[in-house]
Amino acid sequence: MSEEAVAALVDVAILDDDVDFRNYIEDLLRDEGKYGVRSFAEPEELFASAENSIPDIVLLDMKMGAASGEQVLEQLLARWPELCIIIITGYPSLESMRATFKLRVFDYLAKPFSIAQLRQALQNAIERFGLGRIPQDLLRERLGHRIKLLRVERDWSLKDLAAATRLSVSQISSIERGANLPSVESLLAICRAFDRKPSEVLLSIGF
Repeated sequence: MSEEAVAALVDVAILDDDVDFRNYIEDLLRDEGKYGVRSFAEPEELFASAENSIPDIVLLDMKMGAASGEQVLEQLLARWPELCIIIITGYPSLESMRATFKLRVFDYLAKPFSIAQLRQALQNAIERFGLGRIPQDLLRERLGHRIKLLRVERDWSLKDLAAATRLSVSQISSIERGANLPSVESLLAICRAFDRKPSEVLLSIGF
């Protein structure tokens, strides 16, 4: 079976309190034929949905009446550090753009944006995060990236992690590059080194 035959739709979640805008973007993306779309008016609805199934991309409005886009952004990244978030806002400013990018936002679209701009931002995210790929490829790439982030957070070198896990530097390097999946034993050793449960690490990358 070809990769195209098993590739999944890219799951896009929209959080915006403007119902007309939500419906417009939802219809537009569904017509593209490669996106699965869910839209929400309230942050709690998005959080509940993401607990069941993490979206590939979140289109997040920063101005939603009583809800603070900044707080929603912080909560999303705290729960799912690998989540791809594209900010959309009708009140752009250089200061807010800089602030949100510091929080690891993937991109920033100022309303009104063109269909071409939205398509390009989504395509950039698909290419950067390897979205719509077969599950095995996604797991290998996301897990490798997550392990590298955990190592960097500890300020560990590859050699440090190798010593803590009794794996070779080349093994860890190939895992972090997404070239190979770790064995169950290797994954357990890596998670123990970071004081994390394997289920916690896998959940953080959408598996």
